[in-house]
Amino acid sequence: MAFWLCRTRESTLANLEEGEDKGIASHMLISKSKYIAGTQCLKRFYLLVHEPELAAQPDESDQAIIGQGQEVGLLARQMFPGGVVVDCKDRDEAIRATRELLANPEVPAIFEGAFEYQSVFVRVDILHRRHDKRWRLIEVKSTTEPKDHHLDDVAIQHRVVSRSGVDLAASCLAHVNREYVHGEQIDARRFFKIRNLTNRVKRAQREVAVQLRSEFRVLEMPEAPSIPAGRQCTDPVTCEFFDHCNPPIPDDHILRLPRIHANTVARLVADGVESIHDIPKNYPLTGRLRRACNCVQTGQPWFDADLKRELGKLKYPLYFADFETVYPAIPRFTGMRPYDHIPFQWSVHVLRQPSAEPEHFEFLATDANDPRYDFVSALCDALGDCGSIVVYNQQFESQRLSDLASWLPEFSGRINKLQRRLWDLLPIIRDHVYHPRFAGSYSLKSVLPALVPDMTYDGMEVADGQAAGIAWESLIGGDCREAECQRKRKALLDYCGQDTLGMVRLLEHLRSLPF
Repeated sequence: MAFWLCRTRESTLANLEEGEDKGIASHMLISKSKYIAGTQCLKRFYLLVHEPELAAQPDESDQAIIGQGQEVGLLARQMFPGGVVVDCKDRDEAIRATRELLANPEVPAIFEGAFEYQSVFVRVDILHRRHDKRWRLIEVKSTTEPKDHHLDDVAIQHRVVSRSGVDLAASCLAHVNREYVHGEQIDARRFFKIRNLTNRVKRAQREVAVQLRSEFRVLEMPEAPSIPAGRQCTDPVTCEFFDHCNPPIPDDHILRLPRIHANTVARLVADGVESIHDIPKNYPLTGRLRRACNCVQTGQPWFDADLKRELGKLKYPLYFADFETVYPAIPRFTGMRPYDHIPFQWSVHVLRQPSAEPEHFEFLATDANDPRYDFVSALCDALGDCGSIVVYNQQFESQRLSDLASWLPEFSGRINKLQRRLWDLLPIIRDHVYHPRFAGSYSLKSVLPALVPDMTYDGMEVADGQAAGIAWESLIGGDCREAECQRKRKALLDYCGQDTLGMVRLLEHLRSLPF
């Protein structure tokens, strides 16, 4: 794709000398969102316009992200009291309403203002009327830092708005301030950082004109441009046509090797190798890749001889722990920052001694109150004072414990002792075990059913962390009936319990191996 775009730019830059607007206008309309899609991939842009039925439909996770972005956008409006929303759905009516608000000196800010210039239509998050009667354009993002692709977003708005006759003094980006700490209520002015991108936006205008020419030409094509799948399929966002352009790969594809580098993939493909079974025995691979390759080629799992020694470091009683969290952009409780994790659930299975049956303890917050104190208090009681605490990805659980210690210093001593007892099963698996059915992944969702086939997440209503967060938000939101709440509560408990019981069974399996 990059080469195709590069040739397009070279062929059109010369035409800019004759006037960069020449030839851009078209009978077809490009919205801001479609323009941004085109900057990622012109094939994506074409399909959005001409074959939108091929796009994947947003799932619950996508909807949650969209909803969170909308919440952040609404909060940004609080920085400009008295602002007026252009809530017309019809494009022409929205443009007309925006013009009326621009002409009204009593209006301090316009939200969702609508503009069209040479067949490009944009809606602006915030237009702020300054004291000198000029305007400041503000695009609102829910990220904690400006991203490179945000410049494209602001630049196309600047072009359309300024050429629609609006005197723009500045074009800016408002993003979340990660250092903001929630007090008694959200302070919108401190929650956001506003970056002035005016100079960068003005410098980008020639490229905007070039990109628009490319997009209007693509609109007139009889079929989508032939752009091979590549990094642009997921950067900066995962394309809604990813599955259309990236058909499922077979189980023995080289991309199923763990952490295989893109350069290695490119060299293998150049040599005509796409199946793991076709990788030569003498082909240079890292130790981890070679082990995985051998497992797939032989169909046999691999267990390192040092595994027994590593497992021998565990100290009874054994506690198997797992946490579930959500991390909202807008913090909900005192002392929290944007995107801090709210821990709402844990599960602990306990093995008092090698031959004992596991005992199970669990916690789930079931209302919208701050769950942090109850979470950590019950957790400390369940984890006792001695014995290894087995987790899968220690960094996550340890960081959540550190967060809790900073919020609730009265627990910091007990939490520090818990952290010293953590024992991470993930690197043990990654360094000492491989199974062909891992398919290149060391996540518990891949490892557990491969080594313990009767422990699977298939068919579970909640089957991963994202689904758990969505289910919990629904549970505490007050919008579901009691029967549905009971179902969600059970699904959450089943899922978190599956993770910790799964680690129990996984450890039992590893210890049963004939070393």
